[in-house]
Amino acid sequence: MNTVLALTGRTGLGVATIAMVLAGCTDIERALNRGGDTPCSEYIEQDQDTKRMTITKFIKERNGTDNEPAGTVVDATMVSVNVLCGTQVNAETPIRNADVAGIFMHK
Repeated sequence: MNTVLALTGRTGLGVATIAMVLAGCTDIERALNRGGDTPCSEYIEQDQDTKRMTITKFIKERNGTDNEPAGTVVDATMVSVNVLCGTQVNAETPIRNADVAGIFMHK
């Protein structure tokens, strides 16, 4: 009886874990997302949804608020960071420090 309960418990735990992972990937990604501390090299490799999460977190950090930024602000910041990170001499520059000077100088 104890063996059956133990097996059922482990199976249930495994199913619950898989369900949480599948359902909560974006929550986990948000929690692990480094926002403005994300290096350009990592940011450039992210898919569009993850880039949007990264930029949103970066804007919230920069503004010192938990309020969701306007979509147009996120879009404009994404374009700017895409251009700046795509041309940074130092690929490890955090996105918060990506700027025009970094295109020409190793930061």
